[in-house]
Amino acid sequence: MIDQLDQSRLNFDQDSLLLLNISLAIIMFGVALDLKVKDFKYIGQNPKAFFLGILSQFLFLPFLTFLLVVAIEPPPSVALGMFLVAACPGGNVSNFMTHLAKGNTALSVSLTAFSTAFSIFLTPFNFALWSGFYAPSSVLLREIALNYSDVFQTVALILGIPLIVGMYLNYKFPDWAIKTSRLLKPVSILIFAAFVVIAFIGNYDLFLTFIGLIFIWVFGHNLIALFSGFILAKIGRLPLEDTKTLTIETGIQNSGLALVLIFTYFDGLGGMAIIAAWWGIWHILSGMSIALIWKNFTSRIMSPAFENQ
Repeated sequence: MIDQLDQSRLNFDQDSLLLLNISLAIIMFGVALDLKVKDFKYIGQNPKAFFLGILSQFLFLPFLTFLLVVAIEPPPSVALGMFLVAACPGGNVSNFMTHLAKGNTALSVSLTAFSTAFSIFLTPFNFALWSGFYAPSSVLLREIALNYSDVFQTVALILGIPLIVGMYLNYKFPDWAIKTSRLLKPVSILIFAAFVVIAFIGNYDLFLTFIGLIFIWVFGHNLIALFSGFILAKIGRLPLEDTKTLTIETGIQNSGLALVLIFTYFDGLGGMAIIAAWWGIWHILSGMSIALIWKNFTSRIMSPAFENQ
């Protein structure tokens, strides 16, 4: 049954793919409208936390993903999905979750912006590198004959251009940017969520067949992603606020970008698409849970009753 994942394809037509691309670009544009030059200046004041966050996102997580893949030996298409998710930048909802957890929101915004900009180059590179290290996924990639320059162009188009335009408009028209951002964020996220639901309904039988295994794989992978940020923050002896931020930033991946690449270049390859789609659901549940736990913990230790104990 597991081998059927490599031969399966999710149903997703070209019109739906175009709308998915547009919604993802709108989400990125909404994030960019919140970015200011001072957000980047923050990095110069706190370089250690920033560089540990980038290291966690683009080196430590892909490496741990490789170790997990070698350990569990999933089907090649599933391994490709895990490598692709790990190669993507952090998801934009990480900023909201960091704020909810009483983490370092300025650091979160800086990491999201820079990881998105870096991903134009590092997502195709990391995906090719780590997929090539695992023999079954490497063989499957050769059969697909993926053109990485096309992947680079797609990532630049969907993430890079909205990032630049959004930041420019924020600089020129800050009041308009704030109002527009407040409208775009919930609308675009709802549109993206609707696509995930539609994809789920249109491929219900496929999800039902493999959800048990997919849940375990994504649960373990997401746990490793959260652990990646947490352990590097501890190694770097960062304060609690920065530790929360790195944990959430690394555990919340841009699975929407992964889905766009999967449906564009891999024809909705079953194992890849199901991994990325379930990641899109699960990382929100896990991220919100951790954020609420940290929020309550922080509120408790700061309460007068706790201080008097």
